[in-house]
Amino acid sequence: MKTFVVGSRASNLAKSQVRAFLAPLRERFPDVRFTHRVILEGGDRDRRSLLPGVSALSGGSAFSSAQEAALARREVDVVVHSLKDLPTANPPGLGLLPPPGRADIRDALCGSTLAGLRRGARVGTGAPRRIAQLLAARPDLEMVPIRGNVPPRLKKIETMGLDGVVLAVAGLRRLGLEDAIGEILPLDLFPPSPGQGALGIQIQEDNSIAREVFSSTGDLDVDSQVRAERSLLAELHGGCSVPLGAYAETSPDGKLSLFGQVTSLDGTERVSGKAVGPSAEPEKLGAALAADLIGQGARTILDAARAATKVR
Repeated sequence: MKTFVVGSRASNLAKSQVRAFLAPLRERFPDVRFTHRVILEGGDRDRRSLLPGVSALSGGSAFSSAQEAALARREVDVVVHSLKDLPTANPPGLGLLPPPGRADIRDALCGSTLAGLRRGARVGTGAPRRIAQLLAARPDLEMVPIRGNVPPRLKKIETMGLDGVVLAVAGLRRLGLEDAIGEILPLDLFPPSPGQGALGIQIQEDNSIAREVFSSTGDLDVDSQVRAERSLLAELHGGCSVPLGAYAETSPDGKLSLFGQVTSLDGTERVSGKAVGPSAEPEKLGAALAADLIGQGARTILDAARAATKVR
């Protein structure tokens, strides 16, 4: 019996994502054995201090590098990531497969609604994008940096006396915590991180057998969408530490539309744009929108955000 080893982070969310990913594969390949291996990342080991080369307000490779190293050493055959956690460039020899569909891409405010927050309310989030978008909508709010997996961040509403926390709808639903949602935030004001809601299925590029098996549930429309979003992120030289929101949609006639928004960390400046093109050319769409946003001043906003979140 052929065996594939599937790697992921140690969180309950990561384990839930692996179970969801493997369920249809186990039905489709009953003669194949799939095992799960947990790989501890630097960002999972250290939840308090800053990690080398990582912003206090970002994750970056601290949540993917150990898994990628295990994949490169062929200790696992595939890694299931949250796509939004992955850098836009794959390490040499590794590649991404089309994601198996996509969950809700939106963010949620837990503990309250946006309108229901008192003036000066304390809201927990560690993401520069979310900080910027919240301050653009409610400049009176106090942003409280928090880290951790989804359940611990929810508990910080009580343990830290927060009025609310912002989390991805997809993660809350995958963990059965949808009841914690106070309000799902609108996409026009709170566009998500590129790739949010999608899984990053990473394999060794030369592993043709793994490619055949693990690409069998891939969604090509979702693949075009996330490639456009990640192309925009790459063109803007961004990562988890920049306040960029983006999402792409596929129309019934096969056209791909990409929306992007860059917001200053204090919420006072915002530029946005939209590009439409063929689904077969998502990277070109990302590059076109990046040029539009740069022409509106996005580069200055992003440079300032990077300087503000850089580890010194």
